[in-house]
Amino acid sequence: MTRRTGISQALLAAVLFGASTPLAKALTGAASPLILAGLLYLGSGLGLFGWRALRRARAEAPIARADWPWLAGAVIAGGVFGPALLLWGLTSVPGARAALLLNLEGVFTALIAWRVFRENVDARIAFGMALIVAAGVLLSWQGSGGLTLPVGSLAVIGACLCWAIDNNLTRKVSGGDALTIAALKGWVAGGTNLALGVAFAGHWPPPVQIAGALVLGVVGYGASLVLFVRALAQLGAARTGAYFSAAPFAGVLVALMLLGERPEPAFWIAAALMAAGVWLHLTERHSHPHTHEPLRHAHRHVHDAHHGHAHDFAWDGREPHSHEHVHPPITHRHPHYPDLHHRHGHGAQR
Repeated sequence: MTRRTGISQALLAAVLFGASTPLAKALTGAASPLILAGLLYLGSGLGLFGWRALRRARAEAPIARADWPWLAGAVIAGGVFGPALLLWGLTSVPGARAALLLNLEGVFTALIAWRVFRENVDARIAFGMALIVAAGVLLSWQGSGGLTLPVGSLAVIGACLCWAIDNNLTRKVSGGDALTIAALKGWVAGGTNLALGVAFAGHWPPPVQIAGALVLGVVGYGASLVLFVRALAQLGAARTGAYFSAAPFAGVLVALMLLGERPEPAFWIAAALMAAGVWLHLTERHSHPHTHEPLRHAHRHVHDAHHGHAHDFAWDGREPHSHEHVHPPITHRHPHYPDLHHRHGHGAQR
């Protein structure tokens, strides 16, 4: 797959998830946050496992044993805590405001990728993040006898932090089958949230809303997550998070068109700041001489400039395919993102 494919996947994932946020808000009055979060993720897991059972055979890399702790952490952070915080926040935060606040997920994702996982973030990406942060602050703080930060906004911001942790942990396993990863996350997170909702005596929505939540989960959470995981493998966590920052704008359009919300003037200023930040991310170009260290791993691939290996088994020539392979050391220069093969340092190569 090409870099452009990863960008397209990240943007489509953003549109699907962003549009689901105000639609999920429309369901918040019918169910407790934990119950609704469980239904959304359970719908995602059920739908994706069904898709996995029906799809034609694909050469996908299995989830390695060493990847399971990373995947478990991603499920807990992004599948259990994240949606519960979001849906709790949506009970008191307007859909358009919440949709734009979700841009902070991209910022938190990039900061964790940069500071914890040492992924490269250049000045252009950092400035774009600064604009998004400024917009988030403008949206969150409300003046009424002094500055106050609404609890609902804090909950949405907390959800963004949880999903940022999820994104960086999922990046560690993104070479595996994205559909299986997303289905497992949906199934486990859905079951956990439903169990917690029942334990805390949460109320269930009527059958029609249950069906609506399950369907919304398949599209807005399930399909979006599959695309997001595939983009992580191509772009890295920081860049995928940056492209995913387009999600709130899809949510805003849905909130304005379907929910009849009328945002205040500060909303439009924040939207302009966020649009400028996203544009800086979308127009980034990263290229420098870099060295690939020897690497052994398995993932779905074609024989491109980074996959010139021979096969020690009978190969029928079909591509893409998946098997364990070794990358020899190589030094070259071309535009790239920190994908599965470009997670190098930059200190001595700048």
